[in-house]
Amino acid sequence: MLESPKSNASFHIKRIYTKDVSFEAPNTPEVFQITWNPKITVDLRSNSAELHTNAYEVVLYITVTAKIGENTAFLCQVKQAGIFNISGLNTTQMIHCLSAYCPGILFPYASECISNQISRGTFPQFNLDPINFDVLFIKSLQKHDNTP
Repeated sequence: MLESPKSNASFHIKRIYTKDVSFEAPNTPEVFQITWNPKITVDLRSNSAELHTNAYEVVLYITVTAKIGENTAFLCQVKQAGIFNISGLNTTQMIHCLSAYCPGILFPYASECISNQISRGTFPQFNLDPINFDVLFIKSLQKHDNTP
């Protein structure tokens, strides 16, 4: 819970939950016979929706794909979500909160889920690098401002 003594702003985490998990290893067991030197790609996005007054669901979508040549070793997708009660923010602050602050809270949960799924597939340990959602938010604003 975050409440500002100088304003009426408040932030409460009501719930954090896994909305969806998918793990595929379509080329097993053959991929286990190949030297492990995959190309890893990570796709990331988030979405938010107002549930009712001052209550928002934020969903962080992360997809990790490992390929060896043309063969997909594994594909892991996680939709990590949270319900947040947020009030007293101006429009800019609210957009930042829903686009950067809340996904930053959800990220460790999603990262742990991905790591667990990949390990259960008996692939080498995988940990996502930390992500600075504030930087991503600023870049998206700059990209939007430069769009004709």
